[in-house]
Amino acid sequence: MKMLWDIFLSFAKVGTFTFGGGYAMLPILQKEVIGRRAWLGNEDIIDYYAVAQCLPGVIAVNTAAFIGHKLRGKPGSIAAVFGVTLPSFVIITVIAAFIQNFLEYEIVQRALFGINVIVCALIAQAVINLWKSAIKNMFGIAIYLTVLALAIFTNIHIVALIAAALGAGIAADALQRRRAKGADK
Repeated sequence: MKMLWDIFLSFAKVGTFTFGGGYAMLPILQKEVIGRRAWLGNEDIIDYYAVAQCLPGVIAVNTAAFIGHKLRGKPGSIAAVFGVTLPSFVIITVIAAFIQNFLEYEIVQRALFGINVIVCALIAQAVINLWKSAIKNMFGIAIYLTVLALAIFTNIHIVALIAAALGAGIAADALQRRRAKGADK
């Protein structure tokens, strides 16, 4: 039971301090789950995060469900999802009750601008951390640069880009295994 409570509290912390959506949660998630708790490794987080992006729904909720399940099965998933969503529910409920009264104030507009800037910095940090553990060779760099260019300069749907990168990764792995198998003969 203590572990479920720890999962809930850890994901409540992630949910409380994640401004800007699922991408902004990654650095906080890494610090909490990898650094502070040492529950998983960086590659595990990246794998769960990548799969969570491919599924319908909120990235933070999907990621929490995967990690919670890995740690303690279905009860872990429930604790993690409840933890990551509860702070947002409470914050949004309070803000919705008062936002119209304060939105016109310049200080509120500046605060929201500051939050947006911080979110950009958190996303940049997450990209750097992901780069260090996900891009392992020249082929990975080629996939990254190709998908980045296509995402920026074309209207190709992100699901198609993810599927293409997945296919390229599977093909590269199969080719590498075939070469290794040929070298053993």
